[in-house]
Amino acid sequence: MEIKKVGLVGAGQMGSGIAQVCIQAGYDIVIQDVADKFVEKGLNGIKSNFKRAVDKGKMTAEASAAALSHLRGTTSLDDLKDRDLVIEAVIENMAEKKKVFAALDKVCAPQTILASNTSALAITEMAAATQRPQKVLGLHFFNPVPVLQLVEIVRALSTSDETIAVSKKFVESLGKTPAMCKDLPGFIANRALFPYLMEGIKMLESGVATAEDIDNGCKLGYNLPMGPLAVCDLIGLDTVLFIANSMFSEFRDPKFAPPPLLARMVTAGQLGRKTGKGFFTYS
Repeated sequence: MEIKKVGLVGAGQMGSGIAQVCIQAGYDIVIQDVADKFVEKGLNGIKSNFKRAVDKGKMTAEASAAALSHLRGTTSLDDLKDRDLVIEAVIENMAEKKKVFAALDKVCAPQTILASNTSALAITEMAAATQRPQKVLGLHFFNPVPVLQLVEIVRALSTSDETIAVSKKFVESLGKTPAMCKDLPGFIANRALFPYLMEGIKMLESGVATAEDIDNGCKLGYNLPMGPLAVCDLIGLDTVLFIANSMFSEFRDPKFAPPPLLARMVTAGQLGRKTGKGFFTYS
């Protein structure tokens, strides 16, 4: 099987980012969301990114136009029926993801591969919502998708060897580096990352140091590009809280337990960069 046509469910930051790297690699892309306003926002974000690249001389106008000619948006899942691969990138909520997978299973051809971009949830459970569990896997891209090279390929208990091989070839065709992993909470990167993030929040909560000094200590002490609190702001504190709760519920290990401060900030709507305020303030 060869992937030529790709569908994205969810036109948010992750879905539109995945769509962008796919059209740059020459794939035909349909991106779907529940309302026209979300679809338009995702498409306009991709167009803006290409315009900036052209303005900076990193891409020719011709290359931009050629890539965008492979992209269209829709609000109907039926428009994904001819896709070879469909990647789900909706909210990190298992019930919602299972609804999407069940719907795609009815719409898409039997040979279509269905993938989730989840960063922590069980792929095996999503696969169980379909009649093609052997064709379901995780393809976890990282934010920002056009910049970060890693894609975790997550094998559920039922995923076939063929599905893994085809998906690996697809990931590599995007210029990304695949990392194979089992279907366990947090996969590879987040399982290592989240104890670090939680400890940063705990230090701030207990008054060990200011947010600036915590992040500077980690950045400068270990030559890291960002400190734990800035990383949380970039991911989105609501997403961080959801993933931390999911991992803690699975492992029951205190190192994954979200501190009360994180939940309070989410309740207050201080979600990081996307709201302009989190552990730091953004213009």
